[in-house]
Amino acid sequence: MNDQVLRFSAAEDLVEQAAAMLVARIAAVQTDPERIVHLCLTGGRIAQRLYESFGGRIEGSGVDPGRLELWWTDERFAATDDPARHAGPALALLAGQFPLDPARTHPMPAADGVADADAAAATYAKELDDVTFDICLLSVGPEGHVAGIFPGHPSFDAQTQTVIGLTESPKGEGDRISLTVASLRRSHEVWFLLSGPDKADVAAQALAGSEDIPAGVVRGIDDTLWFIDREAAAELPWFRCDL
Repeated sequence: MNDQVLRFSAAEDLVEQAAAMLVARIAAVQTDPERIVHLCLTGGRIAQRLYESFGGRIEGSGVDPGRLELWWTDERFAATDDPARHAGPALALLAGQFPLDPARTHPMPAADGVADADAAAATYAKELDDVTFDICLLSVGPEGHVAGIFPGHPSFDAQTQTVIGLTESPKGEGDRISLTVASLRRSHEVWFLLSGPDKADVAAQALAGSEDIPAGVVRGIDDTLWFIDREAAAELPWFRCDL
């Protein structure tokens, strides 16, 4: 397990550096002309800001959007045009700045397309198949949840599925669809995004490898990067920093 902690003075610095690193990493992988980069997107305010900055850096970067495959970690089971869904706002930000290939863009099924969250999960699992993500972005909740996986909840116990449906998720936002811990671990690199004082305790727990919270057990096959602002890093030892 290779955890790299990148600590920033403010959330804006975190966003800009993460976006720059994401562009550079994708461009580096794509130096192999045969390589398709599989990028798994997350929800959350910091993530949305990251997507805006990322999209604005694509032109002239060496990134080929036609060889970029987009997936999602989790989603509300709501209508396609529901603004609370992760995919809509993210795609609006990205598509406004560079061309997206619809055949390589994989939002999770919406409520106006399938019967229920379980059916949506089964559909997405079939689409995902055995894909390994090159980079998986993950926001972390104050209680340690990632994607739609919550501590002390059946979503944390899923062992065999790659995608699950959640009825009345603990966030109180209705039904959801989520990748499982097993799927998230199928990522070469996991990039965690944590900002704000309400993330300080969970950052310390997760980096200590707590098995009681999803953020403590999800790691990348090759690398795990923690993008953390000063407030979220308040309970970390001063030496836990690689930047």
